[in-house]
Amino acid sequence: MFHDRARIEVRGGRGGDGSLSFRREKYVPKGGPDGGDGGDGGDVVLVADPDLRDLAFFQRKRSFTAGRGRHGEGKNKHGRTGETVELHVPVGTQVFDEEGRLLVDLAHPDARVTLTHGGAGGAGNRRFATPTHQAPRLAEIGAGGEEAVVELRLKLLADAALVGFPNAGKSSLLRRISNAQPKVAEYPFTTIAPVLGTVESSDGRQLTVADVPGLLEGAHQGVGLGDEFLAHLERARLLIHVIEAQEEDVEARFRTIDRELHAYGAGLDERPQIVVLNKVDLARPEFALEDPRILAAVETSAVTGEGIDELKRLLFRLVPERAPTRPQDEKLADFLVYRPSAPRRRPFRIFRTDRGFRVRGDAPEEALRAAGVKPDDEVEFE
Repeated sequence: MFHDRARIEVRGGRGGDGSLSFRREKYVPKGGPDGGDGGDGGDVVLVADPDLRDLAFFQRKRSFTAGRGRHGEGKNKHGRTGETVELHVPVGTQVFDEEGRLLVDLAHPDARVTLTHGGAGGAGNRRFATPTHQAPRLAEIGAGGEEAVVELRLKLLADAALVGFPNAGKSSLLRRISNAQPKVAEYPFTTIAPVLGTVESSDGRQLTVADVPGLLEGAHQGVGLGDEFLAHLERARLLIHVIEAQEEDVEARFRTIDRELHAYGAGLDERPQIVVLNKVDLARPEFALEDPRILAAVETSAVTGEGIDELKRLLFRLVPERAPTRPQDEKLADFLVYRPSAPRRRPFRIFRTDRGFRVRGDAPEEALRAAGVKPDDEVEFE
């Protein structure tokens, strides 16, 4: 089953604790503080993977936590950084927050974005030594990582997309022109999820064509789940409008689907189109509609193969050039950011002392529990 949406919980790893340690060696009975810092917690990162086609993995697992940073040790040993969790998603995946606001668009292969950062490692006691306070007996507890609940939504990246009524023969057409093997049957709604196929030319060039489930009148309002499927057309540079040749009024069928594209918006009604009059082995229609968006009209039959080669030639000739998918300027981000995350700040700090804990700032109760504070521990607030 094709999955184009997923809701996941992500947490950055907790930072490791700083070490409360003093140098103790033979002939050095009162050495100075030598507690190392804790390592930072790991991050949770999304990576756009061109080999993935949907978000099915996130139907099986929905919660992800990065690794905790290692604690600091004596002899100024710093803790290791926590392990980063990389989540691979298809190219074209968008990230939304809990209010439905678009945060990030992973629009090209290998794009990366950090969803949640790991917490900072705590400072060891050597960090607090001063000329007047040479034996600090406190070390900082590592900070908790960031947490977030986000929704992933996939919009297919295709050079062209097949659009039309159910049972217009789109799936059969895709099987003819590409390497895709969608289900084909003589009843409507055989295709219940988007399918991608690769079309190859004789000179080795390739194009990606998407077949989405058939649309009904009212699709932009969700009839037949059309509003969800229409979203997959947004990134296509060319629409292949498939109409059954045996229909009494093929131009009326064209206008019905065109109204749905216009009502949905997102520029679909302005997209260039190839009109395909399919199933001409059953009838020979007349199509004389003049529209600047219609770049060509072609008659095809998935059964006999008529017009298939011509359709493939038209695709390679008429699909508009795609803008460079990777940023040319190395200073540009790998992804499109719509709502930058707030700066990371630590509103409170928690320290371990040789008697208990010390808290600087307004630390919530859950933060104290996460730091290891127990009901009977002594806690000093500054």
